[in-house]
Amino acid sequence: MRMHKHFATGAALTAAAAMILTACGGSPTSNGSGGNASGGPKGTVTAGVAYETTDYGPITTSALGMGANWQVLEGLYRFNMADYSVSPALAGGDPVKVSDTEYEVTLRDGAKFSDGSNVTAADVVSSYERATSEKSIYRQFFTFVDSVSAKDDKTVSIKLKHPFANLKERFVNVRVVPSSMDEDALKAKPIGSGPYKYDTITATEITAVPNENYTGNEPAKVATLKWQALKDDSARLAAAIGGTVDLMEAVPASAQDQLKGAGWNVDSKPGYGNPFMMFNTRKAPFDKPEVRRAFLKAIDRQKLINSALEGQAVEATSFLPEANPAYKKPSTDLSYNKDAATKLLSDAGVSGLEINLVTTDHPWVLALVPQIKSDLEALGVKVNHTQMASSDLYSNVTDVDSPTYDVVLAPGDPSVFGVDPGIIISWWNGDNVWTKKRDGWQESDPESFKKLQSIMDEAVQLDGDAAKAKWGEAQDLLAEQGVLYPLVFRNMITGSNPKKVDGFQAISSTGLQLLGVSAK
Repeated sequence: MRMHKHFATGAALTAAAAMILTACGGSPTSNGSGGNASGGPKGTVTAGVAYETTDYGPITTSALGMGANWQVLEGLYRFNMADYSVSPALAGGDPVKVSDTEYEVTLRDGAKFSDGSNVTAADVVSSYERATSEKSIYRQFFTFVDSVSAKDDKTVSIKLKHPFANLKERFVNVRVVPSSMDEDALKAKPIGSGPYKYDTITATEITAVPNENYTGNEPAKVATLKWQALKDDSARLAAAIGGTVDLMEAVPASAQDQLKGAGWNVDSKPGYGNPFMMFNTRKAPFDKPEVRRAFLKAIDRQKLINSALEGQAVEATSFLPEANPAYKKPSTDLSYNKDAATKLLSDAGVSGLEINLVTTDHPWVLALVPQIKSDLEALGVKVNHTQMASSDLYSNVTDVDSPTYDVVLAPGDPSVFGVDPGIIISWWNGDNVWTKKRDGWQESDPESFKKLQSIMDEAVQLDGDAAKAKWGEAQDLLAEQGVLYPLVFRNMITGSNPKKVDGFQAISSTGLQLLGVSAK
């Protein structure tokens, strides 16, 4: 069932959603007190999470902010993140087709925010406008939309520029909040219509409690949800073994046996998360695709997987992982080949190169650096390495006027937004901050950049084999250009204490899905 729904019909998606709701025991309720046999939410579930943030707003790109918001904020539709099936959230049902390019969505009966105010179609419209504003990186997910308007208080009208197959999946990413909330209030502590509401948020801990005004089909089952921000792997592991957390995000591969020995369940799921190499294409010699491809071919990815990642990853043989139905092995081969990499550099007239490799300070990313540095130095490239927090890397190195960096190695995982190829490919390669500032592709080679945008625009209007073929063209172009490229796709390893929690489902993206979880 996993992922193939993105090429399924609307009827198949509806059936899948119904199966998920049945499996989770979800049923409509008129209050937030449903969820277990004893008649109400009980106990506490504490998650040890690997990320920190100060942005919990509806257009956050933070792994922690998004993962916590899954329980608090709703879109018209929601993903079950365990398999990406789609079901109604704020919507009362599926979109009603008016024409090939117009749909109407009616809000569920009695929908209220946690402050007791009614959710209206106007709130959906203002939330859509926020998600598609100039400053929002979500904007690229909605290029197929012509307009979103309120037909009446409970009905949202969506007009499209052209027919589009994944309407529900994309509108998962419009998290609906009250029109009256300003940006600062939203980032600090947003109000939503989900089964939980935020109680307290500090730099190191978040708590959420049941939303007594919730009227949807995924009622709260836990009296208190807690997220403890434990960025350090060893601190997170110690908290798990010591019993102060019940769930553990991003379990290090080396710690699996230790955690299992302590009685925990450990799940490893193939994912979309990856370490990518990004080149400053405005700067010689990285303005040449041949040089970029040489760097990518110089890295022994299987060796990285076997050693630094302890087998918990697969080699990236294309921009999409092989699990994606739209996967195609590109015509440009970027697999490890030292001799071919050496020849590419020589043919490009590059020798005696000294570069600065800037990476994030995530422990697993740093574990990759020694071998990457060694592989590049085997080509005669001198590598100087600098590490820093992600926020510093983007704000001080890449998102500046005229960046001077050479190569960046950083983690990324857009699968929190969905796994249709339009989401995954456009995240890094659409008309957004990545290509405008970070890698400079729009400036350094506008012709090839525009070609990719044209391919993507055509692909989202196609279905089945025609769509797969067009997405294959995109993967060919991305491999040929090598502007930003994944090295491997990591497994997402998650731990849960079966003595403390019930109903937990591991997912393949960052974040922890806590809907349906109860405390023992």
